[in-house]
Parts: sequence; structure tokens; C-alpha cells
Amino acid sequence: MIAVSIVSHGHGAMVERLVSSVLDLPSVSQVIVVLNIRESMNLPSSERITVIENDSPRGFGANHNLAFKHSRQPFFCPMNPDITIQDDPFPGLLSAMDIQGVGVAAPVVVNTMGEVEDSARYFPTIRSVVKKILFGSKGIFLEVNNAPCVFPEWVAGMFMLFRRESFMRLNGFDEGFYLYYEDVDICVRLWRQGERVVLWQGARVIHDARRDSHRNVAYLKFHMASMLRYFAKYWGRLPKIE
Repeated sequence: MIAVSIVSHGHGAMVERLVSSVLDLPSVSQVIVVLNIRESMNLPSSERITVIENDSPRGFGANHNLAFKHSRQPFFCPMNPDITIQDDPFPGLLSAMDIQGVGVAAPVVVNTMGEVEDSARYFPTIRSVVKKILFGSKGIFLEVNNAPCVFPEWVAGMFMLFRRESFMRLNGFDEGFYLYYEDVDICVRLWRQGERVVLWQGARVIHDARRDSHRNVAYLKFHMASMLRYFAKYWGRLPKIE
């Protein structure tokens, strides 16, 4: 039913652990592992695993688009290698996909301390970015309440569950972005084609966050380039969501 896409950038043991845990989930029919750089990988022996080796490194969107071309299931789930799954999130997420008009569903994401991360947000604006740069604002994110689900404007790309047909209509992630803003962009395009983004609060995963753009100049450049592309693409053209 679900094809899970995991991209390794030399994450080795981390990917091996995640693949093993994902294979234990009843609704997962296929796990696609994209090796973005050459590395040895000791994965479980399973017909459900597809391994793709890149000739040269690709970005977030390009890697998951490549995995999607090898998928065969009605649902497609890009998942970061630094995700840990303790309780199966997919029964709840599949229930969320039954809500009329939903094109992508995501779980609540917590860090290793159990604190809820800002994975469900309102679209970035020039004002919100300026406040973040000048005043250290953490950005605009959705306040989690007690409802079974909420409808944020976008959800973070570390864990997204798409309907296959929705992902196909969008032609997947925009590969013009590189490592950042692909998740924001695809959610913008979902809303623009009349589909909704849902955060299912009964599902939860753990994210061992490693925000490389805070420490590495090259990643900071990728982040800035993607941000500029996003504003050039959508300034004054973001969908109005009620």
C-alpha cells in the first residue's frame, strides 16, 4: 500500500536501522533506498527493498522523484534517514488521507527530548524571514491543539505521505530547489490545485534534527538560494487558505 523513500548521504547505520523498523510496519509494501553517494549498506534481505545508486549527488527533490519512478504503491512517503519510529504512524495517516480533498498527510514530529518540533507551519513571507534574521524569531508555526487533525499551510519534508495520483499531478518535487524549500513549494502547489495538507495529531515520529545550514557555509548558500527561488516564484501569488 505504501512505498517509503529514504535517501542516504553516507548515513549507513542510521538508514539500516530505519529500514529494518519500516519493514515491520504492515502497511509498508516497498522501501526504496537512494544512495546519494557511494557507500556500503548492510540492508535486510527483502524483496520489498529497492536500492538505487546515484552516479553523482542529487538534491532532496531529485532523489525522491527518482525513488517515486521506482515506486508501485498507491501511497508514497518520503522519509528522512534521521527519523525514528516507535509506534506505527501509518494507520492514523491513512485515516487522514480519507478526509475529502487531502493530498498529503504528516505526523506530529518531536525531537529526541520529546518536544514538538515546528514541522507544521504557515507559508514563509518576507516579513517572517526578516524577523527571523534580525530578531531571532523561530518563524511562524501552527499551534497544536486537541483536535484529531489540523490543516497547516505546509508540513516539513522529513515525513510526508502523498497520494500517488496527487504526487504525479504535481510532477513531484521542484528540482530547481536544492535541499531546502522543496517541502514548502510542493505544499503551495497542492493547495493551488485544490488539495489540502493535514497534520494528523494521533501519529508521532522522532526526528534527530541536524540543521546543517546553521553550521556549514555551503548548506547556508543552498538555503539562501532556495529561499530566493521560493520568493521569486510565489511573491504575491500564494494561495489564500481559510
